Parts: sequence; C-alpha cells; structure tokens
Amino acid sequence: MTNRIATVLARQLWDSRGRPTVEAEVRLENGAIGRAIAPAGASRGAHEAIDLRDGGDTFGGMGVAKAVANVAAEIAPALAGMDARDQAAIDRTLIALDGTPNKARLGGNAVVAVSMAVLHAAAAAERVALWRYLAGGRKVRVPLPEIQIFGGGAHAGRRTDIQDFMVMAPRAGSFRRALEITDDVYRAAGQLMEALGPLCGVADEGGWWPNFSSNEQALDTLTKAIERAGHRPGEDVFISLDIAANELGDATGYRLALDDRKLDGAAMAEEAIGWTKRYPILSIEDPASQDDFATMAAVTRAVGDKVQVIGDDVLVTNAARVAQAAEAKACNAALIKVNQVGTITEAHDALEAARAQGWGMIVSARSGETEDVTIAHLSTGWDAGQLKVGSFTRSERMAKWNEMLRIEEEMGADAVFAGASAFTGPVAARLG
Repeated sequence: MTNRIATVLARQLWDSRGRPTVEAEVRLENGAIGRAIAPAGASRGAHEAIDLRDGGDTFGGMGVAKAVANVAAEIAPALAGMDARDQAAIDRTLIALDGTPNKARLGGNAVVAVSMAVLHAAAAAERVALWRYLAGGRKVRVPLPEIQIFGGGAHAGRRTDIQDFMVMAPRAGSFRRALEITDDVYRAAGQLMEALGPLCGVADEGGWWPNFSSNEQALDTLTKAIERAGHRPGEDVFISLDIAANELGDATGYRLALDDRKLDGAAMAEEAIGWTKRYPILSIEDPASQDDFATMAAVTRAVGDKVQVIGDDVLVTNAARVAQAAEAKACNAALIKVNQVGTITEAHDALEAARAQGWGMIVSARSGETEDVTIAHLSTGWDAGQLKVGSFTRSERMAKWNEMLRIEEEMGADAVFAGASAFTGPVAARLG
C-alpha cells in the first residue's frame, strides 16, 4: 500500500459563529486519513483568497454547498493517485485547477480544507504527530502565545476601534506557565469590568466584550488587570494590540469612532506610536490599512527597535507582499494565516520569506474557527516562534491552547519555550 491519495471527500460543518464551513477528508491507499476544517475571517483584506459562498436566502447566503460540490467534482479527481507526501505538487495542482489569483472559482474554503487535510493524511501515514512530521527531525521551539483579553473592532460590534487587546508573557519560561499567567490576567480583567459596571459577556474570539468609552480606557483597564493579577506590566506581561486599521479607513483617512476623530496616515502613525510610549506594549499589528505601506513604515521606523510591528492585511500571507513590505521597511513581523492565501505551501513560503528577513513570525487563527487544531502544529513544526489563537475562553480557542500543552508535554525535556527569541533581533534584545 502506498501514500497515494485514494479519495477526497468534503462536507459542510459549522464554525464558531454558527456559519457553514467546509471540512475535507483525505484517505490514502495505505488507509491513513487526514481531516481539516476551513476557518473564516470577519476582518478580511482585499488581497486574500476568497471563500465561495452560495448566496441567496439559505443560511443568510453563507452556505458552502458549491464549495463542497467543487471538491467532489473537480478536486478529488485531480488529486487521485498523487503522493500525499509531495505537498508542493498537491498545492500546485489545486492552484492550477482553480485558475484564479484568489481561489475564487473553486473557493478558498474548499482549497484550504483540502490542502490541510492532505498534510494531516501524510503525517498520519508516517504515524507521527503533525508537528513532528513538519519539523522533519529539526529541533523546533514551543511558540509564545499571544492571547486576547478584550475583543473589539469587527469582532465586537465595533465597540472599540482597536480590534484585539492581548497579552504576551515572553519571560514565562514555558507554554504552560504562559497560559497560567494569562488566566490570572483574564480573570482580573473580568473582575475590574464587573466592578466598574460594563461587564457584558464576550466577543467573537472569547475576549471580554469591550464596553469602554475610549481606546485608552481599554488600555488603562488592561494595564490595571495585569497589576491586579500580581504581575508587572512591561516586565512579566506585555500588551499586544491588533489595530486592524484596514477596518478604520485608508491612507486618505482613518476614522476613530470612539473618539469621533478622523486621522490622515501621518496622524494615525502618531496615534499608534503614542500608545506604544504610554502603555507596556510589546507588539502592534496592522497600524495602517492593507496598501498604506508609508504609514506602516513610519510606525516601524519610530518604534521597530523596541516593538514588534506585525503585518497582517498588508501581507496577507503572501511571499511577494512580504518582499514588498521588506523593501519598504513596513514591518518587522508577519502574521501567517493559511486560509488568507489558500494552501499550506504558499503559507509556508510566506513564513520562510519573513524568516529570511529576520522578522518575527506568528501563525494565527481566524475569528470564525472550529475544533480544528492544525495551526498549533504548524506554529510548532514550522518553528514560527509565536501563536495567536484568540482569547482564553470558548472551546474553538481552548482546543488549540490545549493541543499546545499536549505538544509541549510530548517534547518533554527537549521542549524549549520560544520566549524572547520569537521576536526580531532588536526587540528580542530589549527583553534580554
């Protein structure tokens, strides 16, 4: 029996928002099986792969029957007989079969589910955990988690302009300890909000619903939560922000609705820079929109020696855009989301392009997630150094954090927590 693909199936499942999504199941001739479920983002860049939705009235137009049908009618016959271990050939076939620059014909949701499922099947055939299969015998690090405490922006009815208020504990020493510290801060933040009166449940990714009157009130509350939890802001625990400025406008004007202000690119850069100076911020993501390289570069030039500046919508997990951003000195870290580009191979190419620049690398979930834990293995096996999943509640998030605990335990004495080494050189040096 061989590692050749025997069958490829797809089915409709449901994601964490109660929306349809695609699960692919790949069976090899040797009996090995791989499954994977496509995630979906709410905050999406214009340069991303496009999910194929059915439209119409059923499921609010979010059905995936067409994408599932494409797997059966076109993808399965094209991949039948191919060697699952040759991921690059599998993904080239998927890209050529789709024939569009953004996977719009077959559907990014169909393509990414199949690409990931093939990877799982190949690891299953080798009878090793996926992270070990990806590591290929290399020593890899346990990633540093980046965990949401307050959810905002498109994930919480735009209650705050900033999308994610997160924490990082690079000096925790282990993944397990980093989660324990985060639990301290998460509970303290909830207690503070309850005492103040604005505790209103959780947002899309499990962070507390951000019922604040300003972005600064959220930052003040998060800093106080770190202190109330018994940790030192800027020493033990740092703040990480995803501004998701693509949702606020573009270089011609960014609107901060909470403050009722409109800022041009230069003023938006100053706003983000100011936050990094007033609060214990170690990382800031997308301080400018997807094509505003000038504002991204202004922030990186001002604080990039002390703060991680992450490109998400500006890079869209695309190696060519990583090269373009590097030329413009627009950021010093790359967010890697497989469904943003559509295939495992393209996502890995983007990650390696970032690594070649000496940047930080963060494998990330989307706001619409499931019990799928693929990204925990990608972050570890690819030695990315950082993992961003969402908050510290809701099972679609905890499934990934808990999978990381299993991976760290499996590594045993060989487990090395990425900690400060996860950042680009100058930022890592700041942490000592």
